[in-house]
Amino acid sequence: MDPDRTQTRLAGCDPQAAGPRTASIAASASKALIRPDWGAALRGDAVAEFGHARGCIAALAAAVALSLTPETGGPARAQAGDDTAGGSINIGARAGLAGDAPVRTAPRQDGAAGAFEFSARAGFASDYIYRGVTLSDRRPAVGAGLEAAFGLLYAGATVTSVKLPTQPAAEITMNAGIRPSLGNIDFDFGWTYFHYPGETVPPGVLAGIEYWEAGARADTRIGEALRLAGGFAYSPNVSNTGAWSKYAAFGLGVDLPRNALPQNVTASLTGGTGYYWFGSQSAALGGFPLPAYLNWSAGVTFTRAMFNLDLRYFDTNLSKENCFVFTGDPGATPGGIIDPVRNPEGLMSRWCSATFVAKFWFTLQ
Repeated sequence: MDPDRTQTRLAGCDPQAAGPRTASIAASASKALIRPDWGAALRGDAVAEFGHARGCIAALAAAVALSLTPETGGPARAQAGDDTAGGSINIGARAGLAGDAPVRTAPRQDGAAGAFEFSARAGFASDYIYRGVTLSDRRPAVGAGLEAAFGLLYAGATVTSVKLPTQPAAEITMNAGIRPSLGNIDFDFGWTYFHYPGETVPPGVLAGIEYWEAGARADTRIGEALRLAGGFAYSPNVSNTGAWSKYAAFGLGVDLPRNALPQNVTASLTGGTGYYWFGSQSAALGGFPLPAYLNWSAGVTFTRAMFNLDLRYFDTNLSKENCFVFTGDPGATPGGIIDPVRNPEGLMSRWCSATFVAKFWFTLQ
């Protein structure tokens, strides 16, 4: 159920050709839990290299621009999505940098119910936050995504730069699903695969942190200004740890009066909260359950034509010690409360703490 997509193989961006990864700019998602043991094993040398990922994203953006240019040679048709008047409600159901892709709430203007549609997004953020946790080590990130839809069906792919303990070149998501409606409720039932090419894994470990997740989301509108969203996601083996994961979230949005904003600018206030909980990891990773936690966010999104600016606050209730257990942050520092089983060194991570993020992206369709 993670947006902005269709598989694209660009010169120099094919994982097979490049060796050691697309992510939603549309994102959040979805997302990568890091093996706790790996944090200690990779500590001190987990420095992700973004040069190749950035080159891929630039190539992807160029391809997006070219593919959206009509064959007649006219300019590309660029416009905001149907409900971008307020910005979609981010409930952590999707991966990548941009907010959750809006569920279509208005009929197509051309009236073609079964028409093929193509959309793309690209942008950057001061931090890549997914379900309250940074996936870029509190540093800026860039990303892009593509999506193709036919009627109720959709499929796509995203790519985002990340900085994780296993040092992947980037995060790639591939997804597919269906978006039906019942009355004034719009649903999204989808499947997403998270891939992290070019990972460096400890000796004896045969697989990286790639995994898949299935999810469902529902959006509705109450009156002219208030929007509500809820979602649930499940993975049988999150980040390849052997632990199942479940995520439930709820959010709301309020569209700001247009007469209070500059001409051709729309805006909305949105907020959401989610609860993430897990089963026990494999015996090789300790056999204990990963720490469950709450996360929340609130902010404002401004939209003008195809351009979007989001200013948002994120936080979780994870302690710094449990944040290390959850993420395996290689930059964690000692001095915390010791847990003989889960955190025998009392290491603390700042990857789950409160933060403010500025994010800019554009949408073409």
